[in-house]
Parts: sequence; structure tokens; C-alpha cells
Amino acid sequence: MSTHAPSSSDTLSYEQAGVNYDLIDPLKVAAQRAAAATGAHLAGHGFSEVPASRGESAYVVDVGPFYLASIVECLGTKTLVADEMYQLTGKSYYASIAQDTIAMAINDLITVGATPLVVQAYWAAGGSEWFGDKLRAQSLVEGWKKACDVCQVAWGGGETPALAGIVEAGRIDLAASCTGLINPKERLSVGDKLAPGDAIVLLASSGIHANGLSLARKLVERLPEGYLTEIEPGLSYGEALLAPTVLYSPVTEALYKAGITPHYCANITGHGWRKLLRHPGQFTYRIHTVPPVTAVLKFMKEHAKQDDREAYSTLNMGAGFAIFVPAADAQRTVEVAKAQGVDAWVAGQIEAGPKQLLIEPLGLQFGDDALQLR
Repeated sequence: MSTHAPSSSDTLSYEQAGVNYDLIDPLKVAAQRAAAATGAHLAGHGFSEVPASRGESAYVVDVGPFYLASIVECLGTKTLVADEMYQLTGKSYYASIAQDTIAMAINDLITVGATPLVVQAYWAAGGSEWFGDKLRAQSLVEGWKKACDVCQVAWGGGETPALAGIVEAGRIDLAASCTGLINPKERLSVGDKLAPGDAIVLLASSGIHANGLSLARKLVERLPEGYLTEIEPGLSYGEALLAPTVLYSPVTEALYKAGITPHYCANITGHGWRKLLRHPGQFTYRIHTVPPVTAVLKFMKEHAKQDDREAYSTLNMGAGFAIFVPAADAQRTVEVAKAQGVDAWVAGQIEAGPKQLLIEPLGLQFGDDALQLR
């Protein structure tokens, strides 16, 4: 057994930070297969599932005049960064953390063409004392409400358990579920229309979003001033990590109003740019334009000593959402996104197989085995 302790000159991978998708993904696949067998129960209620939504970012049910989509998502470990920065600065970052949590659910829901309708909250603390911190608790409420307003969704309710012994004392685990409508049904986007010639439009991220935080926290051990290390003048590493995740539903709703129906969408979260390979079809995704990398991700890549392959396999690297549209709609899609305050680029196109992602400016190639989620 090696006793070598990682130094600042060693590469720091996501697996070394405690996240190994090779161990996690088989469980996901097993769960999806078991879940698929339960879809038949819907027939007893007069409804049916959309089989193509199995394995997608949101589950879709055909209820007759429209489709119903649903999703549940956990924020992950970003709260730990907020807690550490709270101790260091006295500032509560939970308004941003609230937006992150809602974004995790809503940005998945809209990939299937849904309009978000209702959000539910799950806030599980390590003890009742967490809720007694008025600054932090009120910040969470205000941020949650504001994110709901941005996405035009109703906050239906939630659960606030105190789980001493399960959640660590002084900590909180945040999650959100979201239900939405696909109406009219023509808005359904599960990839059945995806075809060679379609353009790949990438929407800008605001930073790390809510994936890769285990790596980000592990990296703190290498920084002389920890979270307070400046990554650029006036901006600390901790503050940059806590930039809230972009809410992309205003863009997808604006696209519908502009008469643009995406052929497919992908929320670029865990697995980084490999999420572009999510569709089961045999297509080659050829990227010719790479968006600029946000300062915090550039800093992480440099200090974790990661090469491009590792970084783009783990982090969003400046692109938080991908929209696949007919080539004729590509530039208009960029314009619609920018009108909503979200930068965007026509980044590439889809070609007939083999299934692979080619990021040409970086010389990267990811094959069919790069993402196993079905």
C-alpha cells in the first residue's frame, strides 16, 4: 500500500477527491432497468410513459392533452463551501445556494421540452440548530423564492427534517423536485428528431455550477490561503465557487416563443462535456468553437494539474447547457439566449456516426464508452 501523500505537483482527479463514476454509474443503470418495469402501472390510471424519456434527465408521462415531466435533484456538497465561507467572512451565501439547488432540478427538467410549473423543497439539517441561524435560514428562503420568480414556477411546499446522526451537525442537505408540462406536445424533446446536420449551441456557465465541488474542496488543501486565495483581483476562490448556477429555463421558454423547437438538449453537469454524448444514437459530435473558460475553472484546472481530457471530463469548462437545433435556427438560438442575458455560441454540428465527441480546437476525442447512463 502506497503511503505517498499527494503534493501540489501531483494531478488531482475527481476520483481522488472521492467521486468515482465507474462505481456510481452501474447502480444508476440497474435502478433505471428496475424502474422501467414499473412504467406499466400507469396504464391502470389511463396514462402511459414516454419510453424514450427513460435514461433522460427528466421522466415524461403522457396524460392525454399534454405531457407531464418530473425530476428530483440533490445539490451535493456545495453547501460545505458556503459554510466555510460563512465562517471566514460572516456572509451568508445561501441565497446563491438556493438558486443552485433549484437550477439542478429545473435545468434537467427543461431538457425534455418542459415548462417548469411547481418546485418542492427538501432541506434536511443535522439538527434543529441549523434553522435557528436567522441570517442563513432567511437567506435560503429569499434565494429560493427569487429563483422561483425567475423561472416563473410555484413553490408548492417542502420538507425540513432535522436528521441528527444522518446529516452531520451544523450541516444541511438540500434537494429540489420539479414538475412541468410539455404543452403543446410538439415541444417534447427526447432526441427522436436529432439528426446529422443539426447544430450544437452551447450556453455559457457562470462558473463551477454545482458539479465538481468535491474536487474544488479537495483542491483547497493546496492553496496557502484556502478559500480566501485570490484567483483574480478582488475575487476569492470561495466567492468564485459560490457564483450561482445559471437558470436556463428563461432561454428555453424564449426559444419556444420565438418558434424554435430544439431537437435535443443536455444539461452539462456531472461527467462534464461527456454529457454531449448522452443521446443513445450513433452520432459524431464535432466541436469547432470552444467557449472561454470561466476564471474559477481555469484556476482549478491549473492548480489540480489536470490536462484538457480530465478537465473536460469532469467540469463544465464554460458551457453549462447544450441545445441541438436545426442548422437554420442556430444563429437565432444564440440571439434569443443573449437577449435573456445568457451568452451562447454555435459550437459545432452533428454528423452520422460513429458515436464520439470531437473537440477539435483541443484535439480531444471521447468515444462511445465515455458515458454509460442507460
